[in-house]
Amino acid sequence: MVDVRLRFAKMHGAGNDFVMVDDRAGTFPADDPAAIARLANRPDGIGCEGVILVQTSKTADFAMRFFNPDGSEADLCGNGARCVAAFALDIGAAKSPDMRFETRAGAISAEVLRGGIVKVSMPDPKGLRGDFANTGVPHAIVPVDDIGAADVETEGRRIRNSQAYAPEGANVDFVQYDPPHRLRIRTYERGVEAETFACGTGAVAAAVVGVAGHSMEFPVEVETAHGFVLSVDGERLDGGFRSVSLSGPVKTVFLGEIELS
Repeated sequence: MVDVRLRFAKMHGAGNDFVMVDDRAGTFPADDPAAIARLANRPDGIGCEGVILVQTSKTADFAMRFFNPDGSEADLCGNGARCVAAFALDIGAAKSPDMRFETRAGAISAEVLRGGIVKVSMPDPKGLRGDFANTGVPHAIVPVDDIGAADVETEGRRIRNSQAYAPEGANVDFVQYDPPHRLRIRTYERGVEAETFACGTGAVAAAVVGVAGHSMEFPVEVETAHGFVLSVDGERLDGGFRSVSLSGPVKTVFLGEIELS
């Protein structure tokens, strides 16, 4: 690879941190998982829980692509979608605070609100059965009585790799429900292969599973591992949910350049 200088923004959404790249020119090495993994590496890269590209779209304001820290591409990231909405508005890829963008999980609508809050629509949850839901990516929910005592790393890794979710695996969310409107969550995330600071699709999965079977009611406040609060709202139907949204804080931490070689 020829050495290039990559400009980026480091952002976080409720503690979930990302490297944001304006790739409307299509020059980012998206087909090089090793290069992406180097960017995401905390000791000698930028460090993040996901690399997000803003690319051009023929059907929406822009397209979002999301890569896990191991370089694999995922269909969706909820907090990443909230961050990319604010980033796209800053760089002019979105022309107004109300926008629509492509993801591999389908089109997403977003609204950049005042006070650093971003609200995104989410795909209708599917595959909802017991304590499992696919909210753009698959999530296994583990209800617990004490979120602080949950063995997220060991038990999360075991469930993520269990035969029940083979071959793709699933994210694993440990959830302490406090009905009817509050829950606390910690997530073991595939692709990160460790506990993540927050997970937007996990927050949505925990909320809809909670409404379906754990005495929860919309809107649901979701407290992340670092104490940030996300809000999940939606409409329950017979056999499913619709109009599900995820809201919460986003912040640009710093801007920078790094050499890719």
